[in-house]
Amino acid sequence: MPNDSIEDILSRAKERAEAMKLPYAGALLPREARALLEQIPEAKLVDVRTQAEWEFVGHVPESVLVEWNTYPGGQRNSAFLEHLEARVAKTTAPIMFLCRSGVRSHHAAAAATEAGYSNSYNILEGFEGNKDGHGHRGSVGGWRYAGLPWVQS
Repeated sequence: MPNDSIEDILSRAKERAEAMKLPYAGALLPREARALLEQIPEAKLVDVRTQAEWEFVGHVPESVLVEWNTYPGGQRNSAFLEHLEARVAKTTAPIMFLCRSGVRSHHAAAAATEAGYSNSYNILEGFEGNKDGHGHRGSVGGWRYAGLPWVQS
């Protein structure tokens, strides 16, 4: 995958989206998302977790935080699109959405697509990945498990 072209990565992401009947441009694996960030300077990674997750669990350097749900109550952020539009321009470059496991980011990518961000992508597996057999995250998929860059407050 390190030598994959942008076209190869986007093609696979589109194929996944079609197979999964997703309402946005594509579904990326964490390493693919990182490759796009490295190869397309205008690409953006939007982290839709809460501010608390961002600070205490960690986040991807250079990512943009736009909460899908608010903390501490967990209610849907009714100003999500307004906040997104204030922080991320609508361009032809990929806008990739990331959350803990890929669920909130799925909804964020769908909402962004509907709002005119035509190159919206969900990052499958999320930042922490799925739970393992013991109910813990971080050992089954995800950005951190893949050994990709991240920082913690």
